[in-house]
Amino acid sequence: MSLLFRFFYHWPLRALHAVGAAIGWAVWALSPRYRATFRANVAQAGIPFALARPAIAETGRFVAELPKLWMRPQGQSCLQQVQVSGQAHAEAAFAAGRGVIFFAPHAGSFELAPQALAELYGPVTAMYRPSRQAWLARLMLSSRHRPGLVAVPANLSGIRQMHRALKANAAVALLTDQVPPEGLGVWAPFFGRPAYSMTLAGRLALQSGAAMLPVRTLRLPRGRGYTMEILPPVAGLASTPPPDLLAAVTLVNQAIEALVLSQPGQYLWAYARYKNPRREAAVAPASAAGSGPHGDEGAH
Repeated sequence: MSLLFRFFYHWPLRALHAVGAAIGWAVWALSPRYRATFRANVAQAGIPFALARPAIAETGRFVAELPKLWMRPQGQSCLQQVQVSGQAHAEAAFAAGRGVIFFAPHAGSFELAPQALAELYGPVTAMYRPSRQAWLARLMLSSRHRPGLVAVPANLSGIRQMHRALKANAAVALLTDQVPPEGLGVWAPFFGRPAYSMTLAGRLALQSGAAMLPVRTLRLPRGRGYTMEILPPVAGLASTPPPDLLAAVTLVNQAIEALVLSQPGQYLWAYARYKNPRREAAVAPASAAGSGPHGDEGAH
């Protein structure tokens, strides 16, 4: 499989995205369950299906572009393909001296965002959960160990490294719309329906005072590259008194909703956001790291 990824790495991005669009529509045609989940999540978000329809092809494009993102040589910059905006928000957050939490949902090219952020603001610490397939785990890990990008495991050690990074006024990067294992999240509203939601991002922000900056990364048409926009920090997390954990997670979910609604044609609508959490041992009790956040969040 690694050889296959290397083969497709040499394809032009436009060709990969064309093939990916076909893959996306093929999956749509062949999987009734996929279609049902996609449609249900779009309806729950309260938007017309026409706005989300482009995401059918974009989901395939996400898969097809992975060879380009994962097999890129270590010394080669990805920024030549990325139009970046909103850097003033990041600069202001770093100037506050409490670190920065960049976050995004499963939308656009969320695999590219940490690589681009690492080149701009490295070191950036990001969590990952290794694949159960050995070849894929090796491939993912090698792709995420890049200059300025620190990949840490989804366990107590990784959580401690994220705390240390924020204490040093560095950055962490998280995918914040994942469903954590049972006991490691809270039920919080997401588009008006309770969803089991991660607490790590909220805990990190409350305990460190770090600014939480949403990041929107979009594919440009016809393989012309990407745009990455850093948005203003989530409001309300630094209030006095600070919000409780559920309120903080709700604020994060609201920020994710806004990101999704700003790019409905590139969100992975078929992600089972409202599923019950899987049964898994907790990373650590609440007092283990002086923080109690969980470690399910990270690269998938």
